[in-house]
Amino acid sequence: MKNTTKAFLQILTGVSAALVIGTGKAMAISVQEGAAAARADGMPAELIGPTGVFTQITNTILLVIGAVSVIMLIFGGFRYIISGGDSKKVTDAKNTVLYAIIGLIIAVFSYAIVHFVLNSIGVNQHTVNQSETQQNAEDIVDDEERGYTPSSSSTTPSTR
Repeated sequence: MKNTTKAFLQILTGVSAALVIGTGKAMAISVQEGAAAARADGMPAELIGPTGVFTQITNTILLVIGAVSVIMLIFGGFRYIISGGDSKKVTDAKNTVLYAIIGLIIAVFSYAIVHFVLNSIGVNQHTVNQSETQQNAEDIVDDEERGYTPSSSSTTPSTR
């Protein structure tokens, strides 16, 4: 009885695993289709790159941080002007200006770091479409076969 139960559970486990794997592959296709259907016109399809979601989010966050830092810098300067010589208010105003400048420095460095990392992992911020590059290379080869040279000023074939 125990051997029969053990064999039945092994078969049931194998069949269940096969069903899960098969369903997982079907779900992956439908998830990809669902993601494609949910993407609105003009939304980027890639995560990183010049138009990628990651780049857009980081640029937006850094823009907000920079804007808040500039606003706080102006606010700190305003507080310094209206402090009236009170040492406590002057110190608070100077600290506001100092922290706003630190915020601006962090925003600039974080922008530089993000772009450095993206370029280091191979994501060029100024990428050219690969099909355009291929077409340009084919055009150059065609021009060379026809006898055109890049240094010639006219569009007539060079004589040999």
